[in-house]
Amino acid sequence: MPATPLRTLRAAFARSLRLRVLGLTIATFVAISIPAYLSFVWIVDATTVKLATLFAEKQVLYDRYRGLEALVRETALAETLARSPSIIEWGADEADPDKRRRGMAELEHYRLAFRDRSYFFAVEGSGNYYFNDAANSFSQAPLRYTLSDNNPRDGWFFKTLSEGPGCTLNVDNDENLGLTKVWINCVVADGARTIGVLGTGIDLTTFIRDVVSPDQVGVDSMFVDRTGAVQADRDRNRIDFHSLTKSADARKTVFQRVDGDADRATLTAMMRSVSNGQDSVKAQFMTVDGRSTLVGVGYLDQLGWYNVTLMDVDQIIDSRLFRPIAVLLGLMMLAAAALVTWLFKRSVLDRLAVAEHSVARIEAGDFSPVQPLRGDDEISRLAAALSRMAASVRDNTDMLEEAVRERTEQLESIAYLDPMTSAMNRRGFVEAFAHARDLALHDRTRLGLLILDIDRFKTINDTRGHRIGDEVIVDVSARLLTVLRSGDICARWGGDEFVILVDKCTKEAMEEIAGRVIDALRTLPLTLSSGANLRITCSIGGYLLEIGDHLDLATHRADLALYAAKRAGRNRTVMYDPDVHGGSGANKVA
Repeated sequence: MPATPLRTLRAAFARSLRLRVLGLTIATFVAISIPAYLSFVWIVDATTVKLATLFAEKQVLYDRYRGLEALVRETALAETLARSPSIIEWGADEADPDKRRRGMAELEHYRLAFRDRSYFFAVEGSGNYYFNDAANSFSQAPLRYTLSDNNPRDGWFFKTLSEGPGCTLNVDNDENLGLTKVWINCVVADGARTIGVLGTGIDLTTFIRDVVSPDQVGVDSMFVDRTGAVQADRDRNRIDFHSLTKSADARKTVFQRVDGDADRATLTAMMRSVSNGQDSVKAQFMTVDGRSTLVGVGYLDQLGWYNVTLMDVDQIIDSRLFRPIAVLLGLMMLAAAALVTWLFKRSVLDRLAVAEHSVARIEAGDFSPVQPLRGDDEISRLAAALSRMAASVRDNTDMLEEAVRERTEQLESIAYLDPMTSAMNRRGFVEAFAHARDLALHDRTRLGLLILDIDRFKTINDTRGHRIGDEVIVDVSARLLTVLRSGDICARWGGDEFVILVDKCTKEAMEEIAGRVIDALRTLPLTLSSGANLRITCSIGGYLLEIGDHLDLATHRADLALYAAKRAGRNRTVMYDPDVHGGSGANKVA
């Protein structure tokens, strides 16, 4: 019977172990590749969702930071102005010319501090509305018009008064002034008696450009109030103007963009969770404007607004980015199949060929010593034992090296970090200063040194206890880190003193950073573990180093300035002046 190609192939497979191993290897890798592909698709989908969720959380935190940065300072200034005695006295007795002069001077003073360089003040008793803008257009006639409870456009004023003391935000178009702004409305009160409403505003177009306009593809950010009414959106048609005076069913809300009652309920629960402090950020997929969208929500507790971020995952994370990984995995599997086949040939087939050749020589009458086979059973077991032992030694060595590394890091942390605040201690700062000084000498740049001392810290310890004093120190350290630049260094110098090294410094840069430090401590009170609030201020002494100045000289001169700041009344910064504070310059190198 003539041989067929199929029969010939079967015979070759039956006689050749090499072909059988190759066939089994290919079949095994094909069988593995199918579940591997399905697993890869599942991993890609899960990774995409996870990355998108993480991106959503970071984007919400980023939007919240931008919103807070733009509005919190303005709100704090407006609150301070609303508590001004000059404003309260004038509002209570508007006709008194002397009180009017002092009140107008106070408004003008704060106008220059507001970002928008504008203010408004509406007096409850008369309804008079005073306003001045950045161009100082109304310095001679700040009284612009008179409010009336019969005018619906003035409803914001009476609504704000009805809500009691504090500040509220309202996106509104003042038709009398022809301005559309994010208005900050703060109630002026004398005890239980309301005097009026004052505040400032941020131009809506500027606010949307700086805060809301997205800088990420597929990301749409907005700010909404407690009812969901849209207060800031890159599409002005979605903004709910005059929210304070609208009924709930007339407002433009974020819920109107969400499809389905279930998703609206989910969004409501997310807003409730972040406002209650249960979560800082919540993110979940839901259908928005007909598309599956990842929705992230954060809460700006200082403003009473939510920042809502809508993300199109397909635009943010393109699944085609994973194709090179799939191709790479396929090539790796093919390479692995070839490598397994080659290793089997080398470790088994070649040894069998040597054994077969030795047997043939013996059959031919050649009785010379038989070439020893590589990896006979005993040697293979010994090699396996040695391999296991080497693996065990390697693992133990890795464990010891890791333990040494961790212990070294712990010792460095103990040596250079303050255990209470995790900031640098004196020893760490000395080394950091030496390194920074060498770089400054090389670059011919100057360094600045600020020494900060918490005002009346001994009184805090004596009256509230050392545990509260420790809380104050930890809080001060945390606040300092938020205002420093990337190249600046902060350390706990000892007790309630901190030291800041300002890199690539000028006098103006030092004064700016010192001012941010002063504001960071005194702007918001510290909430103690007992629930009580504690106002913190500090005194700062600064010294702009000459190139080559040593640390001892720098700290001595900064200390002289610090003592001058304390003598001048605390809660301020004094920069070292040799004509005023004295001090020797002998400790200087070329």
